[in-house]
Amino acid sequence: MVKPMVEEVEVLRNVPIFMELSDKDLEHIAALGVRKKYKKGSIILLEEETGAALFVIISGKVKIVRMDDDGREVILSILGESDFFGEMAILDGSTRSASVVATSKSELFMIHRGDFLKSLTDYPSVAIGLLRELTGRLRKADAQIKSLSLKDAAGRVANVVLQLADDVGVFRKGKVEIDELPLQQDLANMAGTSRETISRMIHKFIKKGFVQLQGSKLIINDYENFKTLHS
Repeated sequence: MVKPMVEEVEVLRNVPIFMELSDKDLEHIAALGVRKKYKKGSIILLEEETGAALFVIISGKVKIVRMDDDGREVILSILGESDFFGEMAILDGSTRSASVVATSKSELFMIHRGDFLKSLTDYPSVAIGLLRELTGRLRKADAQIKSLSLKDAAGRVANVVLQLADDVGVFRKGKVEIDELPLQQDLANMAGTSRETISRMIHKFIKKGFVQLQGSKLIINDYENFKTLHS
């Protein structure tokens, strides 16, 4: 049986901001946090809450959401194992910019704000890694804005599929498998379109051989080709 501390070190080793730390340093970080479990549908964080902790996903998936002016949920991102969230409110001391909801049974590793801020001072590689990740997320947000404002329906839906592939997809020999594809309404919220448009575009992609559906799993048959055609 794997000891909890050993398991947490293995989890942290795969988190981008902690990758350059030694085992001893990872053990120190692991000792700072606690595990928390959430059922599917549980609200982990609420928009406008004060940011008190950083969360690392040990297992499961979560969605980052905001509400628009009409009260509709807009999904900004879906995160999976080894991803982290909650860093923005920790860094600037402001309230949360979005809510986080568990889309499956999830286990998280939580580090309180003070401990995480101290780790940025103690381990400069963590601070550099965090800057790198924040830059990547900013670039991704820019791409989303461009997709929503400039692309047609097919382009917007393709962009969401590619986003999911990058966030939670499993790459195998040029193909990408996305397990537990979000509900069509969730996809519609991500793409800024209707559920009917999502259904029509997905079936269009299937007919053209770009993707295939196996139950709730979506497979991109040739990721690089699909990305090139819809970039």
